[in-house]
Amino acid sequence: MTYSQAIRSGLRLVNSRWQLVAIQAGLMLFNCIAFFIMVGIPLGIAFIIFGLDLTGLAQMKDVFGMLRNPAELLSKYFGLVLIVLLSLLVYILLVTTLGLYVFGGAVGFIGRSILEPDLKFSMRGFFAEAKKLFFPIMWFSLVAGVVFIFIAFILGLFGGGVAAIVSAAKSQDSTLALFLGIFFSLLVILVGVSLVLVGIAVTVYGIAALFFKGKGATKSFMEGLRFVWDHQNAFWLYVILLIAYVIVSFFVMLVVYPFNLIPIIGTIISIPFQLLSYVVQGYLGLVIIAIVLTYYYELEIKKTVPAAIEPPPAEATAGSSSGPEDTSLPQAPVQETVLPEKDGPEES
Repeated sequence: MTYSQAIRSGLRLVNSRWQLVAIQAGLMLFNCIAFFIMVGIPLGIAFIIFGLDLTGLAQMKDVFGMLRNPAELLSKYFGLVLIVLLSLLVYILLVTTLGLYVFGGAVGFIGRSILEPDLKFSMRGFFAEAKKLFFPIMWFSLVAGVVFIFIAFILGLFGGGVAAIVSAAKSQDSTLALFLGIFFSLLVILVGVSLVLVGIAVTVYGIAALFFKGKGATKSFMEGLRFVWDHQNAFWLYVILLIAYVIVSFFVMLVVYPFNLIPIIGTIISIPFQLLSYVVQGYLGLVIIAIVLTYYYELEIKKTVPAAIEPPPAEATAGSSSGPEDTSLPQAPVQETVLPEKDGPEES
């Protein structure tokens, strides 16, 4: 399958199941409302109860001056900090749970639509897929999180080594230290971006393996790594999709951001455009998922499944029926397998 075929298939699949985009938009709207209710309102109540002096805060020179003595600030507004942290923790837990549930439903329904092209969208089918994939995707997310933490740790060690080398070079020659600093900085950035891109690509294709092959979290991640290694075109396809997503999101942001510069009215006008940007980003995310699942299915699943159910070639069929002696060949093994089951040869 070519890149253009995969992209067209993904676009067609998501456009025909546009309800998935509506569900994504509804989730984003719910997240905004939940943040206002679960974090904004408790924060306002805490400001009133504890009598927070905003005038004193406004007279400080900057935020760093306010945080110069965090122990005193924490002791003075400990109740406020505790309320905000608890509200934020509950909000993050709720949003993460709903996000995994909706993501699992989207992945499951898109994958099911690839297996059954005539499948129509239904909320019952969406919730069934979400329920089935919620825990597998949750464990898979934990495995992927551990991998990314390990990548960050490796990059941290690499960056620390580079800083030590540059510091040692400064004592010898400032020009050499400048050259080494620029060279190793570019090298760290290149290695870091490459590792992150590979990690994201492996994660996405691992989700495809999780759905189509039904393996566990760790095995699915390793399957995604194997798939990216064996099919390096799949990695470049995801890089192209990710770059396109970033470019489109950037232009959407350019359209929305100028309205925020207009006092009061600009903020009100920008709200519909902000919601529209969320819808566009959700749509692009679903399209990327559909393209990745389609590409994985064509290269990894479809090439093995039809081989077991494909009818024999026409030449073999014609050759097997070319004469009466050929038509009797398939019957001989059947008789030989039946004979031992009978007690006497006379019954044959």
